[in-house]
Amino acid sequence: MMSRQAFLCSLGSLYLSLLFVFLLMDVYARPANNSALKEKPADSRDENEIVPPDHLNGVKMEMDGHLNKEFHQEVFLGKEMEEFEEDSEPRKNRKKLMVIFSKVDVNNDKKISAKEMQRWIMEKTDEHFQEAVEENKMHFRAVDPDGDGHVSWDEYKIKFLASKGFNEKEIAEKIKNNEELKIDEETQEVLDNLKDRWYQADNPPPDMLLNEEEFLSFLHPEHSRGMLKFMVKEIIRDLDQDGDKKLTLSEFISLPVGTVENQQAQDIDDDWVKDRRKEFEEVIDANHDGIVTMEELEEYMDPMNEYNALNEAKQMIAVADENQNHHLELEEILKYSEYFTGSKLMDYARNVHEEF
Repeated sequence: MMSRQAFLCSLGSLYLSLLFVFLLMDVYARPANNSALKEKPADSRDENEIVPPDHLNGVKMEMDGHLNKEFHQEVFLGKEMEEFEEDSEPRKNRKKLMVIFSKVDVNNDKKISAKEMQRWIMEKTDEHFQEAVEENKMHFRAVDPDGDGHVSWDEYKIKFLASKGFNEKEIAEKIKNNEELKIDEETQEVLDNLKDRWYQADNPPPDMLLNEEEFLSFLHPEHSRGMLKFMVKEIIRDLDQDGDKKLTLSEFISLPVGTVENQQAQDIDDDWVKDRRKEFEEVIDANHDGIVTMEELEEYMDPMNEYNALNEAKQMIAVADENQNHHLELEEILKYSEYFTGSKLMDYARNVHEEF
């Protein structure tokens, strides 16, 4: 019969064996860590503060080449766009839309001309510009830790990697000592693209230091003609299949939308292609030769182009101009409210005259 001491010794050995097995299971069950410098994921909001956004308010195309679906609302509502929510009361939205109509109708003749709409579009676009300038001041302070009015590429890289979940102090120390950073391939690719943008935003003579104005160009290329050119080059690079630095219609509509799994998805893809075809043929291809050059795309992308604003005004009027008088009456804007505001108003005609 086994003694008490032998039994306890055997039980202890079994416990240690099981503990060792569980520790091994825990190690192999953990996901691989790309870097010893990684810590908990950063708040996505912090990352968005220092990374150039894909969506630029008041610009007709996203930076990834997709059309800006909210463009009409952005240039018609400006900063008031957030007030028109889907779940807000239609009666209140109707009143707000009436107030906007009265502001656009400068000569008070109860109708909006293309010139009046053009002026309004330029004014609302400038609002988005000013909003970006104010936000940039806050973002610049976040990446300028020593407050010297300039941000070096290394300072920005540290803040960017910190936003991606890396340990900021350890990253800073490694960069200071020129030590190798263990960064995953995806993050490194983003960093390389950002460094190209940094070079472009760095006005001559280049010193890899960005002041507040240059940092604004880095985050919002629509504020700089040089950066606007760079953004156009990036879009054409992504869409140009034959390398001639121009876009044909087939290249412009070939940007993948996703895998079509059912008829509903097919309809979405068809609508997407239809929208891009119309924009290419009627707007971007200015001389209608079937080819879009960098110059044509640059003019199209420039949010402060007055000629584009007038064309946009005429298009917006044409959408709702039911009586074909080349002007917009209040009733027409209310009826087509979803196009102008993203909010559909019910029973729009019932109280038009008693409210306005």
